[in-house]
Amino acid sequence: MPRLTGRLDMLDGRITAAMARHGMPLLRISIGIVFLWFGVLKFFPGISPAQDLAIRTIGLLTLGLVPPGVSIVLLAAWETLIGIGLLFGIFMRATLLLLYLQMLGTMTPLFLFPHEVFTVVPVVPTMEGQYIIKNLVLVSAGIVLGATVRGGRIVATPAARR
Repeated sequence: MPRLTGRLDMLDGRITAAMARHGMPLLRISIGIVFLWFGVLKFFPGISPAQDLAIRTIGLLTLGLVPPGVSIVLLAAWETLIGIGLLFGIFMRATLLLLYLQMLGTMTPLFLFPHEVFTVVPVVPTMEGQYIIKNLVLVSAGIVLGATVRGGRIVATPAARR
């Protein structure tokens, strides 16, 4: 039995080391794909499920100074830029700042339009509400990625930190 336990422990160590080695790049690339994909969709009117709510939110936040057609193109470009930055790992500080600012804007409909994003406020989200709430994961992932911009990394074992 100890021999099997030793082999399983060794296998677990290898898997954990591989996750530590590849986890951050995979996280960065996968979030980049999400932003690029959702950003590009917004360039095509009527395709993005978040388009109408995004336009109304931007209109309210800018006090109507940004016309709807302009606001959705700006948002599309903003999200696409975040996606490209994450995908290629370039200008990470600026990319993550854009991500955090975009996420702040994305969360505002929860407060500005609660009856549109919840069927029972604040417990039962609509599809739009679910679309917004899942962004908490993107914010958290952005924070984790931000911890690496100065050379931080994930280690598989505490001994590897020394």
